[in-house]
Amino acid sequence: MSFWSNSQSKYLIRAQFAGVLPERVQAELVIKDLWFYTSIKGKNNRKTNMLDFCSHRCTLLAAFFVGLTLFGSLLIQWPLFFKMKMTSRIETEVIDMNINAKNTTVLVWYWPFGDKSSLDGNVCWERFGIPNCKLVDDRSMFSQADFVVFHNRELIQGQQRLPVDQTRPRRQKWVWFSLESPAHNGNVKPFAGHFNCTMSYRRDADIYTPYGSLVPQDFGTGLTVEDFIPKNKSSMACWVVSNFAAHHKRTAVYNRLKTFIPVNVYGGALNKRLDGNVLLPTISHCYFYLSFENSIFKDYITEKLWYNGFMGGAVPVVLGPPREQYEAVAPKDSFIHVDDFPSLEELGKFLKSLAEDKERYASYFNWKLKYLGKSDLAVGGRNFVKFAPKSVAYKSIRSMRTYILGNGNKIKGIKTPTKSNFL
Repeated sequence: MSFWSNSQSKYLIRAQFAGVLPERVQAELVIKDLWFYTSIKGKNNRKTNMLDFCSHRCTLLAAFFVGLTLFGSLLIQWPLFFKMKMTSRIETEVIDMNINAKNTTVLVWYWPFGDKSSLDGNVCWERFGIPNCKLVDDRSMFSQADFVVFHNRELIQGQQRLPVDQTRPRRQKWVWFSLESPAHNGNVKPFAGHFNCTMSYRRDADIYTPYGSLVPQDFGTGLTVEDFIPKNKSSMACWVVSNFAAHHKRTAVYNRLKTFIPVNVYGGALNKRLDGNVLLPTISHCYFYLSFENSIFKDYITEKLWYNGFMGGAVPVVLGPPREQYEAVAPKDSFIHVDDFPSLEELGKFLKSLAEDKERYASYFNWKLKYLGKSDLAVGGRNFVKFAPKSVAYKSIRSMRTYILGNGNKIKGIKTPTKSNFL
C-alpha cells in the first residue's frame, strides 16, 4: 500500500522528483541517511538551488545534521572496514555504556560554512521523532558531550581548530565529517589520533551519508514510464558546471565529446548561472545530462547524479568511479557510464541513436515505476541517532591520511584523478 496517494504520485512525477535508488541495509550500523544540508549550501554555489528545492519539499527542516551511531558489534565489522593494512593503525577497546540510561549528547563544535541553524526545543524528538538524544552547539557542554562533530573544511583552512587544549572525557568520540573527495580534503596529517568516527559519502564510513538514495515505492495503477519522462525534449545534452579546470578529467572528456554531439553548458564557470527555479526545468529539456564528477575517487557520487540527473528528468551520463560503484547505489539501467565505451566517438554515436529511439530511451526511466527518489540535499537530517546496543566500540584513527587515500581510493585503471583516458 503506497503512502502516497495516486494524485500525490503524479504530482511528484510531474515535478520530476520521483526516482533514485533502493535503500541499502547496513547490517551493523544503526544510523543511516544523515545529512548536513547546510554543508552543501557552501559547495559550488548551489545554495540558492538547494534552498529553493528544500523549501518546496520540506518546510523548516533542520539545515544541519548530526547523527551518530553507537556501533553494536562494530568489532565484528571493523576488520571489514579497514581491509588494507589499517588495523595496525587503529586502537579498539569495548566500553560498557548504558545508553538507555541518559540522553546521548551530540555537540556541533561549529557549523559548516558558518550557516547556523536553530536548535531550540527538543530537536531530536520534535523534528525527527528520536528519543534519548540531545543536539547542541554550546561549547560549554563539551565535557558532557558523547560525540563532538567537526567539519573538515574549516579545519584544513585554519578557520577552526580542534579543542586539544581541553580535558577530553574518556568515552567522548570525535567525528570527522566531510563530503569532499580526497582531492579536496587538504592536509589531514595533524589530525592523527584525534578522531574516533568518520562520517562521509563513502560506504565504508562509520556513518554513511550518501548524496542521494531511493526508496521502493508503489505508485499504484494507471502510470506508465512515459509519465516520468518530460515531454519537452529539445536538446541533446546539457551540463551545469561551476568549477571548470583545465586539469580535470571531465574537462578533457567534455572537450572531446562536444565534437560529436551538441552540449549546452551552464553554470558559474561560464557566467551562465541557473537559479533554483529554472535549474531542473532547464535540464528537463535535455535528453542527457553530463553527471561528471570533479575528481574520481571511491564512492564519490554526488548531487550531479542524484539531483541534477535523476530529478532533472534526463538520462545521466556519468564520469566518476567505476560502474560497479554506481550500481551499488543506483539501478544499473538508470545511467550511462563513460567507461562503457571504447572511445568518446562511440559514446556520441550511442547517445544520438538512443535519443532517436523512443522505446530504448524510455527504458532508462523504467526504474522510476518502482522507486521514489530522495535528495538528501533537500530532506535534511532525518533518522538521525538510533541507539540499541550497550557495547560501544571505541577506536582511535591513527592516520586520517591513510583512511582518506587508502582503502581502495586508488582506483584501478586511473593513474590520477586529473588525467583523461581519452586524450
